[in-house]
Amino acid sequence: MEEKKIAVIGLGYVGLPLARLFATKYSVVGFDINEDRVNELMSGVDSTLEVEDDVLRTVLVGKESNEKGLYCSFDSNDIKECDVYIVTVPTPVDKNNRPVLTPLIKASETVGKVLGKGDVVIYESTVYPGVTEEECIPVLERVSGLEFNKDFYAGYSPERINPGDKKHTVDKILKVTSGSTPEIGRIVDELYKSVITAGTHLAPTIKVAEASKVIENSQRDINIAFVNELAKIFGLMDINTQDVLNAAGTKWNFLPFKPGLVGGHCIGVDPYYLAQKAQEFGYHPGIILAGRRMNDSMGEYVASQVIKLMIDKDIKIKKANVLVLGITFKENCPDVRNTKVIDVVKSLKEYNTNTIVYDPWADENEVKQEYGIESVRDFPKGDYDAVVLAVAHDKFNEIDFKSLKEHGSVIYDVKGFLPESIVDKVL
Repeated sequence: MEEKKIAVIGLGYVGLPLARLFATKYSVVGFDINEDRVNELMSGVDSTLEVEDDVLRTVLVGKESNEKGLYCSFDSNDIKECDVYIVTVPTPVDKNNRPVLTPLIKASETVGKVLGKGDVVIYESTVYPGVTEEECIPVLERVSGLEFNKDFYAGYSPERINPGDKKHTVDKILKVTSGSTPEIGRIVDELYKSVITAGTHLAPTIKVAEASKVIENSQRDINIAFVNELAKIFGLMDINTQDVLNAAGTKWNFLPFKPGLVGGHCIGVDPYYLAQKAQEFGYHPGIILAGRRMNDSMGEYVASQVIKLMIDKDIKIKKANVLVLGITFKENCPDVRNTKVIDVVKSLKEYNTNTIVYDPWADENEVKQEYGIESVRDFPKGDYDAVVLAVAHDKFNEIDFKSLKEHGSVIYDVKGFLPESIVDKVL
């Protein structure tokens, strides 16, 4: 394994941590089409905050180095000498929740242009079962002119990155692996096993590995949808949902899921990939899609609950000042992709409120470009009629919620993050 030279295609939340990890033992070229991203990384800075700058700098090497380490590039010529290609580009859905494979196809074309005999292409991007062999491999064959499982080979190892989590890092999460032949499966497994301290699980086929990824997040999505529905039911009954879950959680086999906004690039997206494939086989996945509908409805529900609380306090809704805390899809992380907080913000604006979004982690330009709204990174002092804690950033502990409460603000806690004595209601 020591002689392998690895190319990682896509240097985002998934690709960079993986490239950094492999670079501790192998010569690695990280490729990304974003020139600014590449220059940032080669200067030793990761704006996604997934890899600490000092850790990144320890593995960076120059272009001509053949020693272990990481060189980042936006020039596909720099990956020509590699013999293992790992594709980690995003796989989103469109506005109609249909899978978008364009980044994956373009990445396959890039690899196909430099693919050589004996090379192995490993996909990590989340897909429905069959994409690797039915969509990506034909592209590699067409562009390279090589024959699959004769001239080159493939593998699939679903990404297991938890953005913002400094405890469960890529090397500490058991990795599923697979290959296009039994021998390649063992080679792929040994490659990952050489850097993943948590170990690996070699799946019998690529399709099994692909399916394992989409059901991981579909399972979580359905479980969260269940407790979100409970939150709506108990809200009508004026019962504290958190108290109910705490009581039920005393049973040894009760699963500790909590209600909330389900966004991000995994749980809020992956179920649609499985649903799409199921429908191609003539099966309508009722439970999976019902869970998605429930979770997609929660932003509007949260906004309506805040408005009701304001009405109960005789607060005038039109032009009311509302502060939303957090816009990223999860706590202590700058990732705003597919955040469902935007649904809360848009719903509140539909009531003609003056809604301000404060998030110390989110890039204001990215939020503006992605969602067309303004956000600020410094706490906006002022008087607020309502405060919605949407994301549980640790930094929000510094806010003086007691003063906000004394001013008469409605305080709604989506995450169960604040002391109950402070909040008017918890989701």
